[in-house]
Amino acid sequence: MPRLIATLDERTRLPAPRAIVELLKPITWFPPMWAFGCGVAASPQPTEGRWPTIIAGLILAGPLVCATSQAVNDWFDRGVDAINEPDRPIPSGRIPGAWGLYIASAWTALSLLVAAMLGVWVFAAAAIGLALAWAYSAPPLRLKRNGWWGNAACGLCYEGLAWITGGAVMAGGVLPDWRSLTLAGLYSFGAHGIMTLNDFKSIEGDRQMGLGSLPVRLGVNNAARVACIVMALPQIAVAGLLLVWGRPVHAGLIVLALAAQAMMMSRFLKAPREKATWYSGAGIPLYVLGMLVSALAVHSILLETS
Repeated sequence: MPRLIATLDERTRLPAPRAIVELLKPITWFPPMWAFGCGVAASPQPTEGRWPTIIAGLILAGPLVCATSQAVNDWFDRGVDAINEPDRPIPSGRIPGAWGLYIASAWTALSLLVAAMLGVWVFAAAAIGLALAWAYSAPPLRLKRNGWWGNAACGLCYEGLAWITGGAVMAGGVLPDWRSLTLAGLYSFGAHGIMTLNDFKSIEGDRQMGLGSLPVRLGVNNAARVACIVMALPQIAVAGLLLVWGRPVHAGLIVLALAAQAMMMSRFLKAPREKATWYSGAGIPLYVLGMLVSALAVHSILLETS
């Protein structure tokens, strides 16, 4: 009977608000919100009179869609987290019973509701992002079992779709200019490498649970090289495009940021497992600053041609 009573208590106990906030991981909201802002910055439309819509879009990108992805991932990763990070809300019991799944489902519905109020293309981007978030973590697809597919899904959600959403909000709910879409695609590709950096901290749990992250599949050193190459290539492409589009100053800034990253990458490659978190904090900010630089370049181009 004691086991039955404990089970019933866990099913009826409500999670504390602090545990819910921790489950939704506000610190992870920055990348998609930044990408959304880059989509806004790339648009030629003025921001005057659009701030309520822009703020709604920022909330959609971060506290809603991204937070949903975090809740979904933590629910379906509760076994892995029990090994890697047992203090997280679900494995620690601070989010009891199936509340992790309930929260993920409720946040999905709320995200779709807000997206529907912001236009057809915003709704479409949000729906795709949410579908990928569930596909990344949930069976039967569980894309994270393959580091190539899983990281691609994350990169698209965190960077590309958020950028497109920002541009669509500014364009009145329609797709933004093709140059903005091109940048969104390139930076999504590079985000695959950023996602690989996150996998270095959970190698043991991933290996035990059969998750084929790139550090598990390729080995630590090879995965680190792949991450660096994948992050560098789109930035080289962006710099080249900005030159072709007549923005040499912006292209030069991208090259300078990449050169600084290259010096940090050389240090990271000497001890990938130990330096992955360090590089995430030191090198990735230069990557995302380049996103804004390129967005402002497109903004100036579109103003000239409009």
